Formats: sequence, structure tokens, C-alpha cells
Amino acid sequence: MFAFLSSRRLLFITHRNRRTQLGLLQKNAFFFIKSFTSLGLSEPEEQNEAQRHSFTVSYLINSCGFSPKSALSASKKVHFENPDKPDSVLNLLKRNGFNDTHITKLIKINPRFLLSDPKKTLLPKIEFFLSIGISSSDLPRTLASNPDLLQRSLNNVLIPCYNFLTSLLVEKEKDITTLKRSRWSLHYMTICMVPNVVLLREGGVPQSSISFLVTTCPFVASTEPSKFIKAVQEVKEMGVDPSKIVFVQAIIMVLSLKKPMWEYKLEIFKRWGWSKEDTLIAFKKDPSFMGLSDKNIMKKMNFLVDKLGRPSTDIGRNPVVLHLSLEKRIIPRCSVIQILIAKDLVKDDLDDAEIITNELQALLLRKQFLQKENKGPQREHRCGAGQKPSEGQVRLLFLTLECQS
Repeated sequence: MFAFLSSRRLLFITHRNRRTQLGLLQKNAFFFIKSFTSLGLSEPEEQNEAQRHSFTVSYLINSCGFSPKSALSASKKVHFENPDKPDSVLNLLKRNGFNDTHITKLIKINPRFLLSDPKKTLLPKIEFFLSIGISSSDLPRTLASNPDLLQRSLNNVLIPCYNFLTSLLVEKEKDITTLKRSRWSLHYMTICMVPNVVLLREGGVPQSSISFLVTTCPFVASTEPSKFIKAVQEVKEMGVDPSKIVFVQAIIMVLSLKKPMWEYKLEIFKRWGWSKEDTLIAFKKDPSFMGLSDKNIMKKMNFLVDKLGRPSTDIGRNPVVLHLSLEKRIIPRCSVIQILIAKDLVKDDLDDAEIITNELQALLLRKQFLQKENKGPQREHRCGAGQKPSEGQVRLLFLTLECQS
């Protein structure tokens, strides 16, 4: 009797669950029909299209955290009529630490990921990433942010790319970082990066500079070889030394700045009295300054040239100063220098730009001042009213100088 009642109860629960699922599918199907009406399909076509996508969309909403709108959009890229394969994919991800946010992000970027083979395709890749040093706690965030890493062939792309990077990079721990940053360029890494690296090596570029290029800008290192050759030749013609790291920095800038923007930047510096030769000299010292915004450049040049009265070409001799914060670095250091000059505690021929950018020069400035102060009674001061700043004031000035380092 108990068995009979239990079987009846089980049948009722099963029937109720099926009705619940059916109701959910019917609700979603209504949403689909409404959505497909806007496509201009006939009523039978609308119903067929809605029914064909109803299970996929319901699954994306209930299991992957999609909104109805994003689920409908994704259902045009992926279709399945039962949960077997998608469930096996999600179960594998969850066993490897992926939470709902990671899963939603990953599936939204590539819905067809749900049709992957967990054992043959996904698990070997996950094991590979763990084996090269990606921690189990970092793995979900890394792959959710870089889904291309899971889409590429393990044997044909991922392993060759990793081995190639290992052979290039001076610091081994940067292999993984570079692999993450490569993203879309993974496909081009072995196709384009290899000949580009060979070109640099043959041109006398040291391994450390090549490693810097590949680590910081893998997309530049993966540029189409014909464009890369042209950029290398252009940088050589500028007279940049291939043995210095500025050579690859110059390549990055040449490939990043389009010709009209390059001419526009030349025009900006021309307004400040720079010739093309002045700009070239500055570029050979610090290529990246050409990538600064015109607003950034104008703001700092206005302060250094117009307000401080420094020759604009002084900035060209040390263009790194244009990268520094005006409020946090340039103004405070220049204020200290101006006070020391006004008190005749240091020479007036200081290179402001050098002091602002160079920590060693700042220390030498302090040493110069202290040596002058330690000369005792024989020292002479021309400090306006014959007063020298107090020890506390001097220490405060140099503390300000050093805090801007």
C-alpha cells in the first residue's frame, strides 16, 4: 500500500515538474514569437523559428545567466535541443572554480563554447594552463577574460605559441602574461611574429629589447611582416641605434601612429619653436612622447616655457618630462628649484627638465647644497636680506623634492 502511494506521489511530482518546465518553455516561446514578428516572417514561420530556438534560449537564461534579449541574440549563433552537452561543459567549468559570473562572461563572448567536447577539447587545455603556472584560483578569471585561449587549438596554436614565447622572453614569468595579452593575435604569432623577430635579430637588436617588444606590445610584434619591415627601415633612417631599447620603442610608435597624426604632432611642436630636427632628436631619446595627447603636451609646455621661461628646446633634450604629472611632480620640483636659486643656494644654470625627471640629479642637487652649507662661517650668502633659510625650511624643501620621486 505504501509503495503504491509513494509511486502515485512520485508520478504527481514528476508531472508537476514537467508542467513547470513546459510552462517556462511556453512563456519563452511567447517571447520568441513576439521577437521574431519584427523580422517580417509569416505566422507559421514565426512559430517554427520560436519553437526551434525555445529550448536553447531557456537554457541560456536559466543555466547561463543570460537576459531574454541576450539569450535570443545568442540563440542565432548556437542551437541545441537537449541539455546533455551544455551541462557537461558547465559541470567541467564549475569543477575548475568557475562561478556564475565567469560562466556568463565566457558564454556571452562565444555561445558555441557550450557545444565543445569537455573531455577531448576543454579539459586538456585547462590542464595545460595549470601546468605552465596559472594558479587554479586565477584560471577562471584568466580564461573568462581571454576566451580566445580556449578556442584555439592546443597542439597547433597554444603549445607552439607558449614554446615560442619561452624562447624569446628574458623573464620566464612573463610568458603567461604575454600569452594573455596576445588574445586575437595568437593566430598570427607564429605566422608573423617569427619572421619579425628574425628580422630584428639580424639587425642587431638585443634579446632584451625583443623581449620588451613581445611582452609590452605583442600585437605590434605580430604585425604583417611587410609593414613591420617598412617600420624597421623607417626607424633606422631616423638614426635610432638598434642596440638600444629605444629602437623597438620607436617601432611601436611608428606602427601605432598613422601618418596624419604624426604630421599633426609635428605641427604642435612647431608652434613651440621646434624644428623637425628638434622633434627627431627628442624622438630618438623618448619615442613614446609622440603618443601623448595634444592637450597633455600643451598644458605642460605652457607651464615650462611660458610660466617658467625655459627654452622649449630644453624640453626636447629631455622629453620624458612630458610624461610626468604636472601637479604631482613638475610643479613641486620646479618650486623647490626656484626657491633654492632665489636664495643663491644652488647655481642658476640647472637643467630643470633633468632635475624633474632624474632621481640621481635630485640627489646631486641636495649634495651640492649640503656641501655648500657645511663650509662653515667662511661661506657667503646673497639671500636678499642676508638671511639663509632655516634648517627646517631646507629639509622641508628637499623632502618635497624627494616625495615627488
